[in-house]
Amino acid sequence: MKIYGLSTCAICQRARKALEAEGRDVSFRDVRAEPLSEAELGELIAEFGDRLVDRKSNDYRALNDWLKNSEADAQISAQPKVMTRPIIRDRDVFYLGWDDAVQKALLQG
Repeated sequence: MKIYGLSTCAICQRARKALEAEGRDVSFRDVRAEPLSEAELGELIAEFGDRLVDRKSNDYRALNDWLKNSEADAQISAQPKVMTRPIIRDRDVFYLGWDDAVQKALLQG
């Protein structure tokens, strides 16, 4: 299982701790330190579309108008912090965020 997020993101840290507490083998990738490749980003955009960008975040609001009107891949490539996180990959299934539905799908109890 792989988590894509930011090492400083509290939600990413909670997700990682909860999954590890369940005995899951979790690897974490900080998308700021190790940016997504075009192919990886393309795969995530195909899966989530515009939901991949967190338009409510301060980082998104800080983007210039040109980037705000660009595609999600350009926004995330320019500023990885605008990516909705965490993204969790469990084999070939992707999950976006750490809400109740994601937790129910990934955690035993």
